Amino acid sequence: MEHLTIRDENMNNPKRISVFGSSLPQPGEPAYEQARKLGRYLAEAGFEVINGGYAGTMEAVSRGAAEAGGHVIGITCEEIEAWRPGKANHWVKEEWRVPTLHDRLHAIVTQCDAAIALPGGIGTLAEIVVMWSQMQTQAIPARPLVLIGSGWRTTFDALFTSQGDYIRPPFRALLSFAPDVARGFQHIQRAVRGEAG
Repeated sequence: MEHLTIRDENMNNPKRISVFGSSLPQPGEPAYEQARKLGRYLAEAGFEVINGGYAGTMEAVSRGAAEAGGHVIGITCEEIEAWRPGKANHWVKEEWRVPTLHDRLHAIVTQCDAAIALPGGIGTLAEIVVMWSQMQTQAIPARPLVLIGSGWRTTFDALFTSQGDYIRPPFRALLSFAPDVARGFQHIQRAVRGEAG
């Protein structure tokens, strides 16, 4: 088992993409299969995949990437396992084990070149907001952060409407939205590879 090693800010290839998402979806369910498809897309494009390492969409994206021959990094956490017993999913190739949820959040948002948020709950929202805040304050360099699905679009549109004076346009622009995993992946690929369009 490998412990977390902080990356050099040069972020050499291969590029790493963090995927945030719910622990609830099960194999065969649409959310699980979409996450699995995303993992496959990322691996086939030559990206390494980082995620929280456990069940649900974390398992699905790990599985899709591993089945396509990709490298999967799972960031697991002692605090989570004390709260909800479980181990890294079968498709994680490299486990980074950290003691606290804070350490896990820090690693998943700072050790990537871009991130994709699938539908999820409190933990997924925390990952989005921590990464967004870190970019806003320039604690980490700005990088693509793509939120998948109408739920995130509705949530953040409501936030922008109700808190508009506090969230200025340059900070809103740090978030991108896509209706599905195919278009979210295309956005990430263009942004990370520096492609036009």
